Amino acid sequence: MKDEERIDRALDGQLSPKEWEALQTAVIHDAALRQLYVERALLHGQLRAERELLTRLIEDDFAPIALSRPRFWLPAAWAAAAAIVTGLIVFHLRPVNPIETVATLAEAKGCKWAGSDLPTSEGSRLGAGRLALVEGMATLKFESGATITLEAPSTLHVLSKMHCRLIEGSLVADVPESAHGFTVDTDNMQVVDFGTRFGVTANTFGNSQVLVFEGEVEVNRNGHDARRLTTGNAVHVGDPPPHDQEVTRSTPTGESRDGWLTATTATGRGKDAYVRRGDAHGPTGAHPLLMVKHTELAANNERRIFLTFDLSNMPLRNAVEAELTLDVEPSGLGFSALVPDSRFSVYGLLDDSLDNWAESEVIWNGAPASLDGGLDLQSVTKLADFEIRRGAPPARVIISSAELLQFLRSDRNSLATLILIRETGEFDRQGLVHAFASKEHPRAFPPTLRVKPAEHP
Repeated sequence: MKDEERIDRALDGQLSPKEWEALQTAVIHDAALRQLYVERALLHGQLRAERELLTRLIEDDFAPIALSRPRFWLPAAWAAAAAIVTGLIVFHLRPVNPIETVATLAEAKGCKWAGSDLPTSEGSRLGAGRLALVEGMATLKFESGATITLEAPSTLHVLSKMHCRLIEGSLVADVPESAHGFTVDTDNMQVVDFGTRFGVTANTFGNSQVLVFEGEVEVNRNGHDARRLTTGNAVHVGDPPPHDQEVTRSTPTGESRDGWLTATTATGRGKDAYVRRGDAHGPTGAHPLLMVKHTELAANNERRIFLTFDLSNMPLRNAVEAELTLDVEPSGLGFSALVPDSRFSVYGLLDDSLDNWAESEVIWNGAPASLDGGLDLQSVTKLADFEIRRGAPPARVIISSAELLQFLRSDRNSLATLILIRETGEFDRQGLVHAFASKEHPRAFPPTLRVKPAEHP
């Protein structure tokens, strides 16, 4: 029997003495049940009959009251229940202090949350508490005037209108003069703003970074060593990234999926790598991530990806469909808030002689189809476009087109090289670097080419 039904039956006098005694014992020891009892009783005719007495009781500062009794009368139990009801009425009639609003969840479209103890619907007014964002990007506007863009996956503790704590993940803060002194903490760093725009990252391995996009902040590392940072400067606690590289972030992994007849960059003569303009870090053929970026704000951060597949065992002549599958992985570099939804293009390398590039040697200068630092459009053919929205979680991209199928069917040397570039630029040189799992990734699937042969009658 549900509690609501049991209480209604009690108020109608339909419980046996034993059932009534059990209910009274439960009411005395269970705060939630006591509240439910009051709510049901107030809606029930048993208490409506006592309306005049209740009014007089309230005016007399809640003097003791004798409520009407159920049909099965147990004096001691009912007296205890009446006292409980009276106490709860007093509790519900007394003023309740509202929760102080310290921020508003101004934008949360497409967001997914898990483990939050604050409201997560767009427009919600927030008190102090925890927000755990697992997908998307959310914007918080603090009562002080500060605005924070939180990038998934992240966990943030909202502390006050001037203070928050980043447990894990990344955020970008815009702080006007009215909010000078706005503070962002991590486990080993405190950032105090002086009217600026800055980014903060933190992970569970003790790495924290702050980068000032504009203005000035004061950074206190591990409870001491306070220093001022101005535009373009950064502080790292933990393992810092190489010089002239985007701010480092943490890197989760992806998942697997079955397919058709397949060739990956890890089978046969397959290979994969990315190249970075300037060649400062040398060949990347052994890296677990394939990184891609387009920027006009920091030339040496430009990157593109090369994938070669061994087609020796692919039935291409009678193929009717083809698709390229890539596991999206966070690169750990840059901020999603500084790049819009991004469009990518996949090109096929037309010159078969260029398929013999080597993972251990390929760099930006001299990479296949390179021309004056750009892509030689005479040496490639465009096969497909796809998009990744900003704040998107690790996922799988499946690219399929008639152009991809035709490119594979026209192969003459059983090797197919694809080049992946990002067409979309960014707002700041610290914009996000997109990445995909390479064949060296320890858990995610390598780039995979799938072909569907024609069905035989």
